[in-house]
Amino acid sequence: MRWNNHIFRVPSGIIWLSSLFMGILASIPKILQLNITFKELAADASIAFLFSLFVWYINLSSLPRFSIVSMAKAKIIRKLAFSLLLGMVVMVILVLFHQLMFPRYSFSSMFMMYQFRGILINLTISMVVFFLYQNSDAQQVKLQMERLKSENIHAQYELLKQQIDPHFLFNSLNTLKSMIDIQDTDAGDFVVKLSDFYRFSLESTKEDVIPLSKETEVLEAYLFLLHSRYEDSIVVRLEIDEQSMRSFIPPFTLQLLVENCIKHNAFTKKKPLFIDIYTENDYLIVKNNYQFRENEQSAGVGLDNIKGRYGFITQQEVAVIKPESHFIVKLPLIYENTDHRR
Repeated sequence: MRWNNHIFRVPSGIIWLSSLFMGILASIPKILQLNITFKELAADASIAFLFSLFVWYINLSSLPRFSIVSMAKAKIIRKLAFSLLLGMVVMVILVLFHQLMFPRYSFSSMFMMYQFRGILINLTISMVVFFLYQNSDAQQVKLQMERLKSENIHAQYELLKQQIDPHFLFNSLNTLKSMIDIQDTDAGDFVVKLSDFYRFSLESTKEDVIPLSKETEVLEAYLFLLHSRYEDSIVVRLEIDEQSMRSFIPPFTLQLLVENCIKHNAFTKKKPLFIDIYTENDYLIVKNNYQFRENEQSAGVGLDNIKGRYGFITQQEVAVIKPESHFIVKLPLIYENTDHRR
């Protein structure tokens, strides 16, 4: 069977073998007659065989161009009635043809028997075609729904990835503006580093995941940009073991988490913001001291983006813990295989 532009097809081998079976099955009453010759038996079976072939092909050729689900019941009944009437006409032609070909056999005298046999064959094959087509149609609808679901998930994931670039650029430009406002002499170097970092970010966001070792390189470049503005007001400490460096992470996850820490906390040189990034029990942990900044409004891009991207990659969830003095985010480490400890 093949689905092509809503046209359902059955292999020719199945059609011919089933028609031959119908011919033999229809001739069983003749076989029980002791005085019947093989030639007469073959001629009788050929009527049912040829009629079955006709019913198969007429049913297949009259299948709807569109889904059978959309067909009204009345239309299906009309189609079946037409097939039965046409089958009766064809049976008359077949019987008369065989009577002319084999005048010594009385085919015409059993005309009503052949018509009854034809109606049974017609109903059987029509129902088989209908149910096979309906099943195939349902399978195609299911496959199409799965494909659309997959495409929708992929589109949502791509949208999450695309949020990163404008989010990063917006924050970086705000930083640059602040440096220009205070006439920071490092503003020129910041522009150069920003250009290099943003080029690197465009290359990395093409990937769903990158090695954690590469992610830390991106983070270190980003921390250089932060230090140009905040200096010692922010202290970031990385303690990631070598084995964990071989794990994978969605690009710019750590950058977004550091941005969240800066955005939601107040800090000065006397009261710095401490951000610790370390691994523990197959989790990458980002922890900062909680120094709540009042009147801070959030668009929810950073943490929601990270949770969304992890949701498409792994069944393990991102954990957020909020004790009184700290804010902790636990990221599950993603390995290429489950046997990563070897």
